[in-house]
Amino acid sequence: FHNPNAYVVLVLSEDEKTVLGGERIHISCKEFPLPIEEAISIVDKKVYNLVASYNSKGITGELCGLWNSKAIAGKGISVLLTKIGVSFAKILKMDSLFVLCAPYTVEMCVKAGFQIEKSIGDNGTFIYPKLDLIATSLIIEDLNKLNHAEDDFKERILNLANNPVQKSIETGPKGDFEVDFNLQVPQSIIN
Repeated sequence: FHNPNAYVVLVLSEDEKTVLGGERIHISCKEFPLPIEEAISIVDKKVYNLVASYNSKGITGELCGLWNSKAIAGKGISVLLTKIGVSFAKILKMDSLFVLCAPYTVEMCVKAGFQIEKSIGDNGTFIYPKLDLIATSLIIEDLNKLNHAEDDFKERILNLANNPVQKSIETGPKGDFEVDFNLQVPQSIIN
């Protein structure tokens, strides 16, 4: 709430009165550890050195807190939010991006260019957030190139990053839906 380096992305209803989903992008800074650092340090302190190593190469951060309401479940909003999150990180001129995923979201993140970060945990996996759940740490090491993203994901991510205000028809498992995008950030924030 108090972190000036945390950005919230929301999916709103057409009338803009109902929040249907969202996510956060955190830029790493000394005052506020990344959520992945807070979560993983409980079981593996190496996460601090890992984040620091990416900080030494440029601006790093985390895509986290992705969710969507049951009202739009199955439409493909999680996939779209993943693309938006990576696009927004590019807009913020970040160089690398972490994510901590549940098993059912790993494939979606890999398609967006994330790779499993095997240097922490048990080859990148952790028992988190409770004993009967597993989380996987992933990273995009070079947001400028997106070398590991699947072509259709990469194309959409770049399109959103280069055209942050647009309307489009998106296709999900339950058919097509129209989206008005506004990912603009004031220039004073990203300079």
